[in-house]
Amino acid sequence: MNISIIGASAGLGLETVKRGLNRNHSITTLSRTEFELEEEKRVNKILGDATNKADLVKSIQNADAIIVTLGTGKNMKATTLFSDFARLIVEINRENKIDIPVLFVTGFGAGESKNYVPWLVKMFLKYFLKDVYADKTKAEEILTSSDLKWTVVRPGRLLDKELTEKYRIENNLFKGINIGGINRADVADFLIKQAEKQTELKKYVGISEK
Repeated sequence: MNISIIGASAGLGLETVKRGLNRNHSITTLSRTEFELEEEKRVNKILGDATNKADLVKSIQNADAIIVTLGTGKNMKATTLFSDFARLIVEINRENKIDIPVLFVTGFGAGESKNYVPWLVKMFLKYFLKDVYADKTKAEEILTSSDLKWTVVRPGRLLDKELTEKYRIENNLFKGINIGGINRADVADFLIKQAEKQTELKKYVGISEK
């Protein structure tokens, strides 16, 4: 497969690139910063902006699936990154139908899931990441109101541990859901496998350690 990964230079995005290569896919990346990989041959790296139409169109041109792992790093300030991207890909879809899986990563605490996080996490989101998660929520609303083949992926706290391929996914919210920490490598594994076969079409998926 040809998989486009938007926001691929670090963190979860970079892990997803590595997992895609490990599963023998060709990868196109779009990122604002350069990055290096040991295995460069099957990676078409595009340096650009996910909110720039020309850059985004170029990066998804020959894709069989799109994975969106945009992030703001340690920046907790108000942003429109996620909603600007969502509006743009919906606009592109209106002009030229995108008939492939679009996997969009936000975080557990976006949208309705904010009502199902532990008290301590709720306080952290409220006082430190309120604006970032407000924009993630807005992006979810834009994407899920479209006719894209979307899946919204909401991981818990991202951890830097080895790949286990053992994780829990929940596509319904319920009291005691307990979406906790999850390895970036395992989220990447889920994303690539969903790109291969989208079993969670038009669902919001919480992902956590077992």
